[in-house]
Amino acid sequence: MDLHGHKALITGAGQGIGRACAEVFASRGAGLVLLDKNAETLDQVVEKVAKMGGEVTALTLDLTDLDRLGSEVEKIRSAGVIDILVNNAGFDRPGTTAKIDREGFEAVLGIHLTVPLFLIQLLLPSMRSSGWGRIINVSSIYGIIGGKGEVAYSTAKAGVIGLTKSVARECGQDGITVNAVLPGLIRTPTIENFMAQRFKDEIIADTPLGRIAEPEEVAKVIAFLASDDASYITGAAVPVSGGWGM
Repeated sequence: MDLHGHKALITGAGQGIGRACAEVFASRGAGLVLLDKNAETLDQVVEKVAKMGGEVTALTLDLTDLDRLGSEVEKIRSAGVIDILVNNAGFDRPGTTAKIDREGFEAVLGIHLTVPLFLIQLLLPSMRSSGWGRIINVSSIYGIIGGKGEVAYSTAKAGVIGLTKSVARECGQDGITVNAVLPGLIRTPTIENFMAQRFKDEIIADTPLGRIAEPEEVAKVIAFLASDDASYITGAAVPVSGGWGM
């Protein structure tokens, strides 16, 4: 699963799965473009990747500011092809169907769907020109089973699967694969700090492997899908959930 000679853009790279992706990709030789809105955590990731000898460019920005996002990515892309895209960034606005407000619902869809589509549209032409590309979108098990009190997040993550399959159909003939990963319960800062233990326990009890996963376990699957070892996989929605949701 060697990634030397490739450059990966990873969103939400400051913590959790995005941070793990940055470290795993760097360990396998990829150049990195890391995007996150939290300067402090992003700087920590850059420092660690630099110590590993990785080539890294980092940008602190709000991804939903599409004008600035497009301008910054175009500057980086002009210096060399970005041929791997990991759409990982996201956030949640919990709420049932009766209680979720329109603003919260649209904000969740924006970060999980509009931003990935925008980045795909930016990077796809150069991937097509080079005849090689990898796009990996981070969905969720909630995207296929739904989640009580998670109507916005579940809807967005289901949309990620549809986006993945549609783009995969469009660009397979160009040497580009497009896949999604569907994490289950992962030990990210958000889960650790904001999910009540009783909810974690319920999910773990329904997970055949009987435990929470580490972010690196998802990142290694993403790195596999980005490699030539996964050259005949496209349009897939790969659960990384310990069996939860099967």
